[in-house]
Amino acid sequence: MSAVTTDAVPVAITQPLRSPGYWAGVFKRFKRDKVAVGAGLVVLAIILMAVFADYIAPADPTRSSMLRRLRPIGTPGYPLGADELGRDMLSRLIHGARLSLFMGVVPVFIAFAVGSVIGVSAGFFGGKYNTITMRTVDIFYAFPSVLLAIALSGALGAGVFNSLLSLTIVFIPPIARIAESVTTQVRSMDYVEAARASGAGPGTIIRVHVLGNVLGPIFVYATSLISVSMILASGLSFLGLGTKPPTPEWGLMLNTLRTAIYVQPWVAALPGVAIFITSISFNLLSDGLRSAMDVKG
Repeated sequence: MSAVTTDAVPVAITQPLRSPGYWAGVFKRFKRDKVAVGAGLVVLAIILMAVFADYIAPADPTRSSMLRRLRPIGTPGYPLGADELGRDMLSRLIHGARLSLFMGVVPVFIAFAVGSVIGVSAGFFGGKYNTITMRTVDIFYAFPSVLLAIALSGALGAGVFNSLLSLTIVFIPPIARIAESVTTQVRSMDYVEAARASGAGPGTIIRVHVLGNVLGPIFVYATSLISVSMILASGLSFLGLGTKPPTPEWGLMLNTLRTAIYVQPWVAALPGVAIFITSISFNLLSDGLRSAMDVKG
């Protein structure tokens, strides 16, 4: 599990609101990046697998059979083996994608909305408001993301909702910092000064001239946090601070299978492989989007 960083972050804004031609160019450049397109297809496949899990899973993910426990990969009727309670691993991996994706995506997008509001307002209005707001954000930003997530989940108690709340709080500070940095640069642009001189109010300037330039870079950075969110959520479940049995979730599956690693190591490793493939796909997709938007790290 890695801490949230803001090193390779888009901050260079040199033109006003993007035109449709710009986005067409972004799509063209993205299509030329075969690695990013491949990662996007993997992400799309995992999302579809999670959405249609009830229809494609071969068995009930909670049905156990002690007679079939820890069956190896390739067992007839159990293509990916069975877990410590005899439950079909393929079905549990398919259904586990739902909660794992939910815990990876939802906290980031809630943090994207809240952090953008905080950062854009602080960057645009500046002065004491900026100082007070960003120093408050820095209090949370000073803690490593892993430790902060564990501390918040431990204080709030185990459960999906508390894990969701903890992860959202973890990701608001870095997104707010990026939003404030980009907005501060946009605020000094000539077209913003011209709009202010023409009598446009702060709300109009932010809506027409600021958001169109800052939301794209902030969104690209937020997508890079999805993989971190998935890993943190899986870590919380592994530590018993997230999902509770028998709900299938990749981190929880790693926890329950850890005692079987010497008996069926390949079966025990499957949830970790799923987490790795999904996380790296989101990272590669985010890198492709950043390159397509001509955002320099």
